[in-house]
Amino acid sequence: MTWSWAWPWWRLCLSLISMLIWHAPSAHLQPAENINYNLVHSWADKLGMELFHLGDFITRRKEVQESFKDAKVVQRVGASIVDSMAKEIEMMMDLKVSAVRRIMDTAENTALSHQNDMADKMFSYYNAKEMLEPGDPVPPIPTPAPDMDKDIGEPLIYVQPKVVVLEPRPEFHNTPVNFSVSSVHVPVNVFDRAPDVIKAIQWSENLDQIFRDNYKNDPTLSWQFFGSSTGFMRQFPASKWKKDVPVDLYDCRLRSWYMEAATSPKDIVILMDGSGSMLGQRLDIAKHVVNTILDTLGTNDFVNIFTFDKEVSPVVGCFEDTLIQATLGNIRELKEGIENFGPKSIANYTAALTRAFEILEEAKSTSRGAQCNQAIMIIGDGAPENNREVFELHNWRDPPYKPVRVFTYLIGKEVANWDDIRWMACENQGYYVHLSDTAEVREMVLNYIPVMARPLVLGRHDHPVIWTQVYADIEDTKLSDHLWEIKQCEEQKADVLEYWQVHDRMLEPSEMHRREYRRIKETWNQPVDSNVYQFMTTVSMPIYDRRENATRIANILGVAGTDVPINEIKKLLSPFMLGVNGYAFIVTNNGYVLFHPDFRPIFQGYILKPAYNSVDMIEVELLDDDRPARDFNPVLMTIRDSIINQSTGSKWMLVKNHFDEMKRVTRIKRQYYWTAIKNTPFTLVISYPEQYGVSRIDIRSEQDIHRVNIKGTNIRSFFDGKRWKIHPDWLFCKHSNRTFRTPETELLYFLERMTEPGWRWPASRSAMPPEHTAAMFCDRQLMQALVFDAGVTEWFSKNSSFNSKEDKRNEFKQRFGVTVAFLATHSGLTRWHEFNLAEEPSVGETFSQKNKRAIDEIWYKRAVEQHFVRAESFVYSVPFDAGESNSEILVTASHAIFHNEGGKSAPAAVVGFQFQHSALYKLFHNITGNACAVDDKDCYILDNNGYVIISTRVHETGRFFGEVNGAIMKRLLEENVYKRVFVYDYQAVCFESRGDNNASSMLLSPLYHVLRLSKWLLHTALWYIVQLMQLAPGVSAHYAEMYSDMNGTEPEPEHHHNGHGKKSETEEHWLRYLTLHRTRLKSCDMQRELYTLYNEKDNVVYNMTAHACERPFVVLPIPFSNLILLVVDQLCPRDAALVLTVNPQTIDYHLSVNDSLACYKHAREFNRVRPQSCISRHANESNIKLCGKACSLYANLALLLFCHILSRWL
Repeated sequence: MTWSWAWPWWRLCLSLISMLIWHAPSAHLQPAENINYNLVHSWADKLGMELFHLGDFITRRKEVQESFKDAKVVQRVGASIVDSMAKEIEMMMDLKVSAVRRIMDTAENTALSHQNDMADKMFSYYNAKEMLEPGDPVPPIPTPAPDMDKDIGEPLIYVQPKVVVLEPRPEFHNTPVNFSVSSVHVPVNVFDRAPDVIKAIQWSENLDQIFRDNYKNDPTLSWQFFGSSTGFMRQFPASKWKKDVPVDLYDCRLRSWYMEAATSPKDIVILMDGSGSMLGQRLDIAKHVVNTILDTLGTNDFVNIFTFDKEVSPVVGCFEDTLIQATLGNIRELKEGIENFGPKSIANYTAALTRAFEILEEAKSTSRGAQCNQAIMIIGDGAPENNREVFELHNWRDPPYKPVRVFTYLIGKEVANWDDIRWMACENQGYYVHLSDTAEVREMVLNYIPVMARPLVLGRHDHPVIWTQVYADIEDTKLSDHLWEIKQCEEQKADVLEYWQVHDRMLEPSEMHRREYRRIKETWNQPVDSNVYQFMTTVSMPIYDRRENATRIANILGVAGTDVPINEIKKLLSPFMLGVNGYAFIVTNNGYVLFHPDFRPIFQGYILKPAYNSVDMIEVELLDDDRPARDFNPVLMTIRDSIINQSTGSKWMLVKNHFDEMKRVTRIKRQYYWTAIKNTPFTLVISYPEQYGVSRIDIRSEQDIHRVNIKGTNIRSFFDGKRWKIHPDWLFCKHSNRTFRTPETELLYFLERMTEPGWRWPASRSAMPPEHTAAMFCDRQLMQALVFDAGVTEWFSKNSSFNSKEDKRNEFKQRFGVTVAFLATHSGLTRWHEFNLAEEPSVGETFSQKNKRAIDEIWYKRAVEQHFVRAESFVYSVPFDAGESNSEILVTASHAIFHNEGGKSAPAAVVGFQFQHSALYKLFHNITGNACAVDDKDCYILDNNGYVIISTRVHETGRFFGEVNGAIMKRLLEENVYKRVFVYDYQAVCFESRGDNNASSMLLSPLYHVLRLSKWLLHTALWYIVQLMQLAPGVSAHYAEMYSDMNGTEPEPEHHHNGHGKKSETEEHWLRYLTLHRTRLKSCDMQRELYTLYNEKDNVVYNMTAHACERPFVVLPIPFSNLILLVVDQLCPRDAALVLTVNPQTIDYHLSVNDSLACYKHAREFNRVRPQSCISRHANESNIKLCGKACSLYANLALLLFCHILSRWL
């Protein structure tokens, strides 16, 4: 009995001894030897097989592949495609030019026939800023009416606003419009009742008829307009001017479509007087004049600014003795340079003029600059002499022709020696202006436009057709600075409220770093597609005054134009013909892109970049040649030259394509084809991957829609149900006189029409048929492909395929949390099938709203790329911010379906599914057991770009692994698991400190006054809030109670002063932190270090075992996927400070202290092609004597008399 009782204890003791003996040797082993390679290999294999079987069953990929067996694979002929697209765009653009030409002819004839009409100051018109809609309250008549307007010296006139019915229209971005009349926008600096203004408004109302006729002839027309030289703009259809900006800065005469049509390209040298008398208000006015001149220039113009005292100096040192292309970035650089200028000593006009003439002469002799008009603009408070010798030497060599015009701007109220500076302008075919107040600067500066336009007007018959660079509708780039100021103020306000809630915890380094990182991350938000702005190009023509008495002054009446939205041009490009990862873009004569898939004009989600519309094509086509930043490959430069010269050609190149918020990259070989769009400065370029883009799926003749209908098949039935979408941006079919709620509704309408007798396919999507009541178009090839795809995949969205496997379906639902399976085809069709339970809301609709762009979805592109790594594999991904999300994370898996025929293959579709991340984590945990849950090991699943799919710490999901464990990521690089790819971002935005040392900047824009007031109010409010919180406990307690009610969080007790009556060091730190640290936007270059897996199937690194702390990890590929399994021994020491990141880093070009990126780019400027039209001289111009009025001496007679008596008495 005793032994029987003690035996269990002996067994326990023996077991413990055996375990100690068994594990004793491992006490001398290094920690990493605990990672069993074979065990990890089994994990990877099992996980890969589990996921593959899941995807195989859920997506029914083999059935989908079988569905496309009747399709054929044909070669994609790039030269034919680009030629066809270019002709479509050319036809569309010709229609726009014809519309503008009709507006121009009508305007010239109307002005001529109404030349003797009297101006009616009580004339009522549709003022875009004042007109009313039915039901709007009528504003009261001003009482008491002021007797006199001090500015114009006449009684103020009140005309009641007109009432107009407006209706939102989708073709005008849902802007409420009226197609019966036009509306008029008048800038804030123009008095609409001035005789010349109101008279032009009167006669231009007759343009409404031609506006309506144009729209009837071409319903695809966007806004049509007439910009008058008096300042107003008449726009059709009528619409209200938006009022969501603090100041209406819009003036049509400062827009590129007006400036480039009114004047031929020009070289301008601006000379600014730097003498000691140019102080105070004179300096402010002078800077305002310079900035206004700069606002009138476009990308076909060239300019430089010099200040002169005893010496002549450029305002931007690195620009030196050259002319700079007037891009937004260069103009911004010049404005910053002039902002910091201060007067010094006596002005040397002779030296300044000589320098200006030499620069212009050199530009002409070396074929640099605009090679057309040339002008010198002098801003000063008086010249000591007229410098006749300088003009005789440089400008009067070939009388009566004077190649350089001179415009002079006399600054100041009391100026005596005005005659010499006026003489300079009048004797050199220029114009003289006397300015004594900032309010008159814009109108006076714009007087140079009609003078530069004289050769055009005198020629009369030549109306150049101008196409502008891409721009953001009516937006002004000054608003970017304003919006950035507001953003900074909002952040400051948020800091104040957060500090009151959490107090000192907010000042902890980790919290400050987190907040700073979050804000920097927001600035990296650069969406390619945005509805915030409407980007467009505009075609315009000048309108001349044909009156006989106008010959002596050669008036330009204005400019006619119409907008061409970029999205409308994109719809003509047939992206279906280019296939997945194929794209098209247009390049201008300057080498800038009109649009491009990597054109990112905004940041922060809603702010225009400072130089958004001067992105060169070689800055977005990144060659895979391992060259440093801005060291562009000569091959690429040669291709660029061919494109801007509008040649026709083709070339293949190895390139780097980034995508998915610039966090992923692929290195592929691409084919490029290009050809000119005739009668425009544009060249169309198309590109597609060589590996899978040279072939495409096509239908056979028996699958033609017409033949299918004859057989009695109802093609409409292919689109039953609601589980399908078509690509919202593609042009399948369009009806010019009807609008539809959704693209799907529009498609169904046309499918019904196709079944009707007599259906014919229109030959072109641009040319409208004569019977405009039935103006419609369908892309025949795209529709044929769509109907075929819909027919062969009709079964996918139905439940019948799963009925026989209901048990397995439920098993997958419960085990993996599968929510939706989807299918997207090359024709833009997306289908899906939900797996949600009855009590759950529909996940299919949620999926379709975010994933309806078929071949343009990231999961589609990645699946096609992955096909060439391993054809049977799936691509898995999670959102980058998955770890920060409080909601259920969804994993997206996708797989490419290729169709093979005759030794050729092409991507036909992509299938995929989404399932819960928690289920994947549970599966991983079940496979690995507790091996990855202990403290000595970390297990990760990483995707092919290094992002965490699975981690034992869920908050790391979606993050780049180099930020989680930089030391191991570095080892993975060294062992060729991953390779690093440098991607340059030449469209980046940086932020530099901005001081308020120079008060002259307040005059650069009316917005500045608003910003200064806002800043003052903010600082004042913050000061009083802090004082009330610290000095008034009652008020502080009341505020705390309010804040607690709003946020549900009780703030911590307030801090008290120490016994000496002084604030604590923390409080002083916080008060310093309250100060608004202002920054200004600055264009810059950045680079990202992105990563991609080595795709060698037999990579030796996957056969390597862990070896102590020399190699404290095992890494293995997960079969049938884009994933790798990484097991790391945590007991080995590592450098925790080592972090590898994919975040952008500013590129350091090692510039000198005073240089900038603009200087660096100027030293490496690219070739460009000048516009074809240049009209800079006319023989009759010498007969025009109008060159500005002489100034008047203003004096207070009473003061003069008093001074005279006083002097006599003394």
